[in-house]
Amino acid sequence: MNIETQDLSDTRKTLVASFDAEEMATEHKAIVAEFTKLAKMPGFRPGKAPAAMVQKRYAKEINEEFRKKVMAKAYQSSIEDSKLEVLNVVDVQEGEIAPDAPASITVTVDIAPEFDLPEYEGIATTIEPAEASDEEVEKVIENMRAERADFKAVEREAVKSDYVKLAYEGTVEGKPILELAPDKQIYGKVPQTWEEVEGENEGLIPGLGKQLAGLKAGDKKDVDVEFPAEFSAVEALAGKKAVYAVEVLEVRERVLPEIDEEFLKAHQADDLEGLKTNVTNHIKMQKEGRNRSEQRRQVTEALIEKVSFHPPESLVESETQSVLRQFIDQNMRQGVTQEQLESDKEALYANARKAGETRVISQLILSKIAEKEKVKVEEADMNQFIYQQAMRGGQDPNKFVKELAKDRDQLRSIQQSILLDKTLDLVVSKATVTESKAAAK
Repeated sequence: MNIETQDLSDTRKTLVASFDAEEMATEHKAIVAEFTKLAKMPGFRPGKAPAAMVQKRYAKEINEEFRKKVMAKAYQSSIEDSKLEVLNVVDVQEGEIAPDAPASITVTVDIAPEFDLPEYEGIATTIEPAEASDEEVEKVIENMRAERADFKAVEREAVKSDYVKLAYEGTVEGKPILELAPDKQIYGKVPQTWEEVEGENEGLIPGLGKQLAGLKAGDKKDVDVEFPAEFSAVEALAGKKAVYAVEVLEVRERVLPEIDEEFLKAHQADDLEGLKTNVTNHIKMQKEGRNRSEQRRQVTEALIEKVSFHPPESLVESETQSVLRQFIDQNMRQGVTQEQLESDKEALYANARKAGETRVISQLILSKIAEKEKVKVEEADMNQFIYQQAMRGGQDPNKFVKELAKDRDQLRSIQQSILLDKTLDLVVSKATVTESKAAAK
């Protein structure tokens, strides 16, 4: 067999494995011999039937096994001969495979790019202070109280943090919004709904809640609303100025619960100081988690900036499609229509490709670091992953393991992901850390 390697790019090669007729005949004869040993033919003991009879009886099976063996030998010999680090098989052209004729099999592969491993120790990272301020603790406790608040009807005018039951009907330049967006009635005309007065979070209709203070039950008011230009929930309203005729039906005051024994017990605390301690620890844990994520981001960006190579195209395209699916799912959950996604598909793909290329480059760098540092995926790493995934999906871990064992490709992907995560954590552990001077808010 003759092996020829052709360069298509720095990371894409074609490997052409050529067999002469004699080699093909030898391979085919060996397959027939294997079938003859095992074949059960009427009138003959196993292994004693004539080869010609076996070949005729099992022609289809023999030819298929012959094809597979030739293909496997061509691929394995090509890889071994070329000494390439193959990351992905892009295409296989087998041509005609016959037992008495020369054959040529062409395998197109993407290989790992050549680059010098950048310095990865002592990368500078900056984190925020992890300590919780008194103001942060108080705000969290107030939010806890707000979650258990009662709402009492009042006759007075609405003030900040009250909830108002109201009816409204919107128009744009005198035309009912129901006509502009008939499939989005909630933006056009609603007989009753609730809105927080001057709430921190924007309501369904931008700015509506900020214009309800001072109104009481029975009051009517025309409220001016300007929809942002990028308002994706209703494309017909994007960038438009609307007028909503509002009628207040009821005003309710939010009454926060006392921090009493029942409240403390519900939040696993014996007293107010214990509650503050729990909240402080929770805030600190959240900040430390954000700091770890931020360090990982900073380290990854620093590594990418230190290298220059073109990542393999097939890996980039695979990651691009993965990112694109995430983009689309996220946008659809946020109410973006299929039509809007279609109109933005070029920008979506461009952003997804940029993210996909960045992912592949970082993965290749981390793989090389893992090899140098001899990072391995241990049994404990797999057990932890399996337990976390099973708990997240509400599955029995043993059942999850059995399902995972059936899919070797998924198993290899998980092992690779764990390896890269461990390697990134290793690089982060070697980074220098500077705490930001910014005061906690």
